[in-house]
Amino acid sequence: MSIDQVPDPLPDGLVVLDVREPVEWEHAHIEGAVHIPMSLIPVRYAEIPEGQTLVVCKVGGRSAQVTAWLQQQGVDAVNLAGGMLDWEAAGRPMVSDTGRPPQVV
Repeated sequence: MSIDQVPDPLPDGLVVLDVREPVEWEHAHIEGAVHIPMSLIPVRYAEIPEGQTLVVCKVGGRSAQVTAWLQQQGVDAVNLAGGMLDWEAAGRPMVSDTGRPPQVV
């Protein structure tokens, strides 16, 4: 799914799953997203809320792999092609845990 296919604002009930590493998350993420790094998805699978899930990473590669795995588990998951870089370029809202303006790293 490309950024222009993602409703703005995000619909209620849509789970956003961010699979980037902690340092990436700290610099910028989608408010309300669930953060589980890609390598921890199998062991933290139970933490993913039920419902349609939009999976994001920086450019869409890691999230595509996680999306495929989640779909095999029966999750209604879609990948954000272009990832957080496209989200940022589209001017979509982000938050940061660094005390600085959000910036995808």
